[in-house]
Amino acid sequence: MTNTIKEIAGANFILALGTNTTEAHPIISLQVRKAMRSGATLAVVDPRKTELADLANYHLQINSGSDIALLNCMANVIIAEEIWNKEFVQERTEEFEALKEMVAKYTPDYVESITGVSAETIKAVARGYALAKNATILYTMGITQHICGTHNVFAVANLAMLCGQIGKEFSGVNPLRGQNNVQGACDMGALPNVFTGYQPVTAEESRAKFASAWGVQDLPAKPGLTLGELLDAAGTGDLKGMYIMGENPVLSDPDALHVTHVLEKLDFLVVQDIFLTETAELADVVLPAVSFAEKDGTFSNTERRVQRVRKAVQPEGNAKADWEIICLVATAMGYPMQYSSAGEIMDEIAQVTPSYGGISYARLEQGSIQWPCPTSDHPGTKYLHSGKFSRGLGKFYPVEYVSPDELPDVEYPLVLSTGRRLYHYHTGTMTQRTGALEVAYPEEYLEINSSDAEKISVCDGDKVKVTSRRGSVEVAARVTDTVTPGLVFTSFHYPEVAINQLTNPARDPISKIPEFKVCAVKITKL
Repeated sequence: MTNTIKEIAGANFILALGTNTTEAHPIISLQVRKAMRSGATLAVVDPRKTELADLANYHLQINSGSDIALLNCMANVIIAEEIWNKEFVQERTEEFEALKEMVAKYTPDYVESITGVSAETIKAVARGYALAKNATILYTMGITQHICGTHNVFAVANLAMLCGQIGKEFSGVNPLRGQNNVQGACDMGALPNVFTGYQPVTAEESRAKFASAWGVQDLPAKPGLTLGELLDAAGTGDLKGMYIMGENPVLSDPDALHVTHVLEKLDFLVVQDIFLTETAELADVVLPAVSFAEKDGTFSNTERRVQRVRKAVQPEGNAKADWEIICLVATAMGYPMQYSSAGEIMDEIAQVTPSYGGISYARLEQGSIQWPCPTSDHPGTKYLHSGKFSRGLGKFYPVEYVSPDELPDVEYPLVLSTGRRLYHYHTGTMTQRTGALEVAYPEEYLEINSSDAEKISVCDGDKVKVTSRRGSVEVAARVTDTVTPGLVFTSFHYPEVAINQLTNPARDPISKIPEFKVCAVKITKL
């Protein structure tokens, strides 16, 4: 997030794109409600009629995958009506004319035919965002999990810069992270092309710095593979072994039957986790890790806030903290890795990571800190891009609308979209072992519109088979107006309804994220 969670409450206009905030981020949604109680306008862009959409002043129930057309149209309206922030654009951005030329064809009437949202509604939302004193954009995987996910984000950034709604309090571009420490994992280089703090592995100075810190002669200059690319390499036999930590791709990755197949082809699979997941059941070796309550460390949350995690109980059996297991494995492989504590590792992080340079356990004992925090006397950074962008001028990246990779046809007439439910998390590894959440939300169902249900004589509660070009699952139907005709929805939390056996593995060519949000399916009554 460019801004803080609490700042959402101070916004005058909130544009929520592809985010089911009340279910997926219920604590953050409290700030949305607080803003609305103070008079803020909420516009929700989502194919589903979620609880957040029910709260909204505007619900733009777009056709799945048409976000770029909508965002370009908003820019078109703002430019045509000359209500963009001319001072901000002039002083802090470049390539405005290229954006203006690109969005010219995305007129409200044209985009209504793509998105299904009325031209008048699009114009009203565009005006509201542009003219608000402080407007914030919230988005999640409804924006990123498309073959054009990166371009979706470019379109979001274009809109924020066009209206000067970034680099100041109560505004910004704010992706809400889907897991408690996924921001921290990325910050620490759990990506194939960067070291910690997003320092590129292709940069010689970065490699030299880390080689020196780690006591080795040199480090590879070639970026590694993303998760999907790793599975591709396993499928072709180019990759022989894999080490999976805290991930359950047998349920969480698209075309999951293929994922299982390629993992079974590996010569050697290691899984490190706190439970015996569906993926761990395929492993040659399972390394028992510990939960958050059994280890020391830090979490860096969605607003870049680094917070201490403290051991509350001793680990069970032979389970160890992840860093301890990694040290033991590295040492056994010939590279002695001998840290004495998580605090010592934090000290190294500060030494090699400029954005974390001023963060230490001693400071974190006094309270959390938001990066960038370059020095020990720096207070941390509440919001980003104040005064200037990290690259200097903010660059407009004009992007064209493209349709999803897989569209409905005669054989597969419906669009399946997937997401999350309030009561469960990811693949249910933890939340379906509580003894309480399973009672509150015991089984999954498929949301289907009444007009589609009527065509196949399905009533509420009937069992149906959902089939795509990749597989089939059985699930109970819930007839509802939460989804529009032609759209069905369910979550990926339940092993019994392994919906990712159906989803499309087609990826964004830049981020390599699969298109979980759109695939073509057919439904038959059982």
